[in-house]
Amino acid sequence: MFRKVDSDDENYNLLCQAHEQFNNAEYDRCLELLQQLETKGESSGLILRHNRAVVNYYKGGAIQHLALLRELEQLSDGKAVGLTLKHVGSAITVARYNKAVIYYHRHMYGTALERLAPLVTRLEALEKHMAALVATLQLQLLLATNQLNRAEAFLDYLQYKLNLVASAPTPNPAGNPNPSEEAAAIAAATVAAAAASSEGTPALETTVARVAGKSDCTLQLLQLLTLVLNRKPVVIPEDGSPHFAALKAQKYYIMKDFQMAGKQLTRINNECNLAGTMTPELNAVIANNMGVIQLRVRHYAIAVKFFQRALQYDQELAGNLRQSSLQTMSAARSCEILYNMGISNLHLRRSKDAFQCFILPLKQYQSNPRLWFRMAEACIMEDESKLRGDERQTFESAMNSSISKPYAAQSTAVPEPTLQFATLCLRNALSLARQYKATFHMAASTDEVLDAKDAAAASVQQQLWSQQQDNNFCNPSKPISLESLENMLAAIYAAHSFVSLRLGDYITALEMAKQLLQSERLSDAHKLLGNMYAGEALIMMDKAPEAREYLEPNFMSSLNALDLETRDWQLKSLEAAQNVVRYNLAVALTLQNDFQAAKNLLASLSHPIVSNKAQILHRYVEIKMNAASSALN
Repeated sequence: MFRKVDSDDENYNLLCQAHEQFNNAEYDRCLELLQQLETKGESSGLILRHNRAVVNYYKGGAIQHLALLRELEQLSDGKAVGLTLKHVGSAITVARYNKAVIYYHRHMYGTALERLAPLVTRLEALEKHMAALVATLQLQLLLATNQLNRAEAFLDYLQYKLNLVASAPTPNPAGNPNPSEEAAAIAAATVAAAAASSEGTPALETTVARVAGKSDCTLQLLQLLTLVLNRKPVVIPEDGSPHFAALKAQKYYIMKDFQMAGKQLTRINNECNLAGTMTPELNAVIANNMGVIQLRVRHYAIAVKFFQRALQYDQELAGNLRQSSLQTMSAARSCEILYNMGISNLHLRRSKDAFQCFILPLKQYQSNPRLWFRMAEACIMEDESKLRGDERQTFESAMNSSISKPYAAQSTAVPEPTLQFATLCLRNALSLARQYKATFHMAASTDEVLDAKDAAAASVQQQLWSQQQDNNFCNPSKPISLESLENMLAAIYAAHSFVSLRLGDYITALEMAKQLLQSERLSDAHKLLGNMYAGEALIMMDKAPEAREYLEPNFMSSLNALDLETRDWQLKSLEAAQNVVRYNLAVALTLQNDFQAAKNLLASLSHPIVSNKAQILHRYVEIKMNAASSALN
């Protein structure tokens, strides 16, 4: 952003000439004019210094943003702390804004919010064009970090207090659209968000007035996107642009009309190809969103193909980020695309591919417990695959004694799909999930929010939006509900107990199983797993009498068969689950030398899932009973 300096007519004319040369990309001549201003003793030295840094940035091809960032940081150091925000041409104002823009395009949203906060708190004191720029960037950052409630409250603040946005057109529906369930991958809002990030709030503009015109359009788009993401009824205008058409596709997606969402994206693709306006960025976004739609309708193989195509376009767009412009860096979506592809590969049981997909997103979203849990799932799935392969080779290995299976200790810090690394992932997921549950914010009812808005004075409206909280713990996914968080905690406990059993850590396995059984809103499937894992851990610890308390089949009568049948696992029926629990109970009885009770229980097992193991245990029990009978005789 190039700022004008307040001075006499001669200096003002020089600055106008410099501004014109900047718009014409004559950067050397622009720097000469700025140098003349400085030699004339122009008092606004900080503003000239800022403008010179901006010109040098564009002169270098608009890719040396780190050098510009260092210069902007120096403008905001201790020497500039005393400056206020009441002057339009204040260097500190523009420097802070430009720093936030740079961090936004580098996907450093938290840092950008921190840098922009001093301007947002003084939004009313800014000149209107500058206020529009700051408001646009703040709204983009709130949406990028999935702070949907805060974004909606901030939008109300802009509308009713600052009059920066008009009221959005709303329909008169018979009822509100049904909220969609939490998706495994990120929602399909990327089209509108990416369009907004490339069209609105450019990194460095020449004049405030020119940016404000774009900001007005972008604010309208962000306003509609905010309302759509918060599932508010709104009419999306038909202006022929791909931005509003993509927003309509997002609305269809949230309303679970996946067919219409796909048709809308296909329409955007066809129209842009005919008009010759298709770009790699738009190609990547459309392919990703088509993949998200296929993921939601459980067409996982088709979804992977779309994500692979999106990744190709994204790599074409940002092949070398170090030599890319800020807008190109902002348009890169490799982490989100890989996250979605990893989820699809998990459903296809492609554990290695899923694990590799999650590595890059994990570097950016380290505080996402769901992502850590997905990594652990990929490790467990890969171990299961290796175990089945080892079972097939057991006979050949037994016949050839010279072939031995080497054992190599694995480090938990090495990112490989092993159970050791799964333990690290589950610890991180559990720690984060517990922390987020302790700080979970329960949203107030709609009536309470409306009453608070009506009762609030204009002077405290800003505090209302800043005090809004969002449970956006799982970026890049949308905010989660308390029920989803508790379900995730239960899944983490179950997986942690299972992995600990496999690694021989029976104390941890028992502890996690007990924590699972004490969870709130426990599903029948997790109740079954908690009892079995606790019983197995106690058996391995030579505590068979205690294990019988968890393996008694009495609790099975209260289980819902539908909860077992609809899950992607081996226990597809209540009968299969009952047979597994009874088999484990027979093992505990055998260890207690209660052979007759174990034999009677084994005789009732007929399901294929345990039939082979039940026969082996039955023979072992008969041998033990015959040996005991011979000893008595």
